This record gives sequence, C-alpha cells and structure tokens, in this order.
Amino acid sequence: MTRYKVGSLFGILPNASIDRLLSRTLVLLAKLKVARTNAPLVVVLLLVAPVPIARSQNASAPLPSRLGTYLRDVVRLTSEEQRQLAAGEPVTKLLDSDESKEVAVFGAIWINAPIRRYADAVRDIENFERGGGFKVTKRISSPPRPEDFAQLQLPPDDVADLRACRVDDCELKLGEEALNRFRSQIDWKAPDTNASANRLMRQLAFEYAARYLKGGNDSLAVYRDNTRPTFVAQEFRSMVDSMPELTTYMPDIRKHLLEYPKSQLPNATSLLYWQETEFGLKPTLRISHLTVREGPSDAVVVSKMLYASHYFWTGLELRALVSDPARGSGFWFVTVNRSRSDGLSGSTGAFLRRRVRTEVQEGAMAGLRVTKQKMED
Repeated sequence: MTRYKVGSLFGILPNASIDRLLSRTLVLLAKLKVARTNAPLVVVLLLVAPVPIARSQNASAPLPSRLGTYLRDVVRLTSEEQRQLAAGEPVTKLLDSDESKEVAVFGAIWINAPIRRYADAVRDIENFERGGGFKVTKRISSPPRPEDFAQLQLPPDDVADLRACRVDDCELKLGEEALNRFRSQIDWKAPDTNASANRLMRQLAFEYAARYLKGGNDSLAVYRDNTRPTFVAQEFRSMVDSMPELTTYMPDIRKHLLEYPKSQLPNATSLLYWQETEFGLKPTLRISHLTVREGPSDAVVVSKMLYASHYFWTGLELRALVSDPARGSGFWFVTVNRSRSDGLSGSTGAFLRRRVRTEVQEGAMAGLRVTKQKMED
C-alpha cells in the first residue's frame, strides 16, 4: 500500500485501512476547523445531543442593514435559512473556494450576552483555548522571549521522522533553513536526540515569531516538505483576496492582515500565541496571530495561522460580533473559517472532499451551539 505523507491532510500510518483514514481524517478536520471558535467543549458536544436553542422574542425584527446585505449577497442564504436564523437557530453554509486546496465555512447565531463577555474571554487566550484537544496554549511575549517556548515538545514520532528529513521530503512542514539545521546541528547518533531536537524546535519557533513581528508576512515560511515549495505568504494573500468579508466589508482588517506590522489597528489587542493541539491523527504545533478590536456596538476577532507542523499551509478565522438593539441586548455571532492544505487535490483528495466538507459544516454547527451556551450561562 502507498505510504502517504503524515504531513498531508489525509496522511496515515503505513498499514491503515481507507475506512480508518476517512473516519479519522474527517474528525480531525471538523474539530480543527471549529475548535478555536468555541474552545474545548467542541469535543464533548460532538458526542452528545445538541443543546436546545431558545427562540428569540423578536424573531420578526429585520437584521441590521449591513449584516443583511452580506448574508444576502455574499453568503446567499435561502429564505428558509434566513427564517431559521431570525428564529434564533444556528445556520451554517459552505462558501465558495478552491476545492483543490481550501475549505471554507460560514456560521451565524444570535447570542443573548454582552459583546464584551466574548471579547474579554478570547483575549485571555491561554484559558480560552485549553483542555480537550488543546494540550498547551501559550501567549508569546512582545518581543518574544526564548522562555515563552519552554513547554514546547515535539511528539516522539516527529523526532523520529526528523532523522530522515531532507529538503523536498519531510513529514513535518518546515522551511529549507530549518531542515538543514536539523541535519547539521543534531548528532542523530547521540543518546539525547529527543532533547536536542526539542531545543532546536524551540529556538526555531522563537526565531520565527520574532521575525514575523518585525517583518510580517514577508517572514512567513516557504515549506519544503514536498517537491513543490509552498509559499505561506502567497497562499495567505490569495485566500484573503478571495474573501469579500475583507475586501468589501472590512478593508481595514484586510490591510492589517496583509501589511502587519506596518499596518496596525487602533484600539485593538494584537498578540501571538503557540499551541500543541491533538484533534486527530497527529499532535500539531501551531503559531497564530490573534487580533481583537472592540467598538461601542460591535467587535471583530481574527486569528491568522502563521505556522502548522502538519496538515495546513495557512488558515484564517474571522468572527464578527454585531449588536442589534431592535432584537435585544445581545449580538449576532458571525464566523467565517478558511484553511488551505495540500491534501485535497488529486484523485484521493477528490474522493475525500465531499465527506470532508460535510463534516466541517456539521462541526461548525456544533461550535455555534457551544459558543452560545458558554456565553449565555
């Protein structure tokens, strides 16, 4: 049987069956796509009955004009989906994307809680994303310090894979310089290779975060795990340029995402954090850039994936919190999650895409329910 790369979206162990591949990959994708929107309770919710959603007393109130236009012209909600949303039910929809490398999902729900409650919770990222599949979440100092990464540990399988890593052939997503450093700076015959590999990975993560804070997207990796180099900055720009949420409705957020650190958002919290996550086939190290901007009647939360050791090239989670006085004192919680990966193309990718998209949409629905429950408790 062909041995697929573990670093790909559908990577498997040598003797795993296709059924096991499908089931485990779909669970991975569903949870990774929604986990950061709704924190660790997603894992629990996917295993239990849905949380009942109370219907609003103001279900007949029209949506805020700007939100209504977006839902009609961009998301293209049907009349039935609009009715469900107005009745207080969660609504999700897959968005147009390049199916050969991207998955995109929209979600929305009414939450009867102050906007500040969610904004404050997500700013405390270490507690907001903890437990369940989040093994470690650590905020990175500004400027970064080596001790910020003291808890970073490569899984033993990753250390074993690094022994054989070469440019154009590696199970981890790394750039050429990093791959060469693992070859030249570690004595793979020594008894302490695990400790040496972890020290180097911590150093690389520290340097990566520091470079990004100074140079922005120009400092993002060029992955050389496959024969085709992947330019993370190019993939991110291409993904952002295809998002009308940013090009039409939030041009200032788009500018911040593409031109940081030259472009800063006034009155916003901006921070980096790293995580060890375990939602599927392999534990994955990720570095992300979180921005939270809270205004008098709305808020925007955006999380930009800068690095992932497995599965993803890049990703973006956009969450808009929109007040609606005609409806009540809560807010509309609107999410758009997009990610790009090298595992959705080719014959195997085509086989998986339809199932993957279904699981992602179902996972997003579960995430909306959890977010509502957490904020309203």
